[in-house]
Amino acid sequence: MNRHASRRVLAAAAALTVLAACSNGGSDDSEGSGEEWFVQADFDEQMEQRDATFEGDPATPWLQYIDGEMTDTSQYAAEGPKKVCFANASVSNPWRQTGYLTMQQQLEVLKGSGAISEMETRDAQDDDNTQIADIDYFISEGNCDAFIISPNSTAAITPAVERACDTGKPVVVFDRGVETDCATTFIHPIGGYAWGIDTANFLVENLEEGDRVIALRILPGVDVLETRWAAAEKILEEEGIEVEDHFTGADPSEIKKIISDALVQGDVQGVWMDAGDGAVAAIEAFEDAGADYPVMTGEDEMSFLRKWEETGLTGLAPVYSNFQWRTPLLAVQKIFAGEEVPKEWVLPQKPITEDERGQFLADNEGLPDGHYAKFGGEDLPGFPQVWIDRKVG
Repeated sequence: MNRHASRRVLAAAAALTVLAACSNGGSDDSEGSGEEWFVQADFDEQMEQRDATFEGDPATPWLQYIDGEMTDTSQYAAEGPKKVCFANASVSNPWRQTGYLTMQQQLEVLKGSGAISEMETRDAQDDDNTQIADIDYFISEGNCDAFIISPNSTAAITPAVERACDTGKPVVVFDRGVETDCATTFIHPIGGYAWGIDTANFLVENLEEGDRVIALRILPGVDVLETRWAAAEKILEEEGIEVEDHFTGADPSEIKKIISDALVQGDVQGVWMDAGDGAVAAIEAFEDAGADYPVMTGEDEMSFLRKWEETGLTGLAPVYSNFQWRTPLLAVQKIFAGEEVPKEWVLPQKPITEDERGQFLADNEGLPDGHYAKFGGEDLPGFPQVWIDRKVG
């Protein structure tokens, strides 16, 4: 097991601990610590990767990668279009819906060029057992030329990924990781620590020691969310910022209540979020209370970018690069062409700053609030109507 996989084992064990605590009466809005998720080596690595030089053309960031170990795919070189089987965790939130729409349009391009014949997709609807059955179905069906897997969770899906690898067909894992390095390539943006570092540094730069920050977290036990908070909490506490974290379930009414209650208790100078869902509700709570706008980090969801511009608050939009949904299919194209691909394909992950916000708003004008600005599909067929209509099924 490589060092990345061994760290994921630790993260999975911590996830079980957190989830068990919640099932045994832990309160969803109680404060928690990111210490159990914090791995110094991962923090240090992603700190460095934020400033790394990425190989490839910046105009196509979904094809860029950090130089590292490559996988020889010459054994898979073959003529003619290939069938792809995609086991997807879900399309249960706007980020995944935006990405899947982009993936579908990338598929159309590759079908048109003769690289891919079809993509059979099974949606696990956020259920581990369903996704395991989906992967096993694809394996037993026997007519998949390549597997693409976006895992629902880390530990539970690992054995099924290993069974897919055992078929001798190429396996592409993306978005969330598993506890094996058997995949032909594992595709993901830099990661949760990078998100936490970017956002915490931004708050520190714009706040004073002793200022109060409310951290709004969607839910416990998801590695990419937990590592965002683990990194941010470490930096904020080291810099003397007072932080209170609350789980919200991404429920706008719960977010409003948390912020309103906090403002009754005293001034709030900053808001940190591990995802942008509900960012507008948080801002509206300040407006309802007649309080000054906070320094705030949201996400590249259009609702936050628009409210950020409208209010003029001091903000930053971190990203978990949605354009990664294009990369798995393009990786399959390379694999069947016998071209080498990165063993761990680390994509760029760069926040949207105030100086860049106007351009991203213009580029995505007319797109719905649940759309993500760094989706990277402007050059694909169907833009913008496909992403406006949002017909995911």
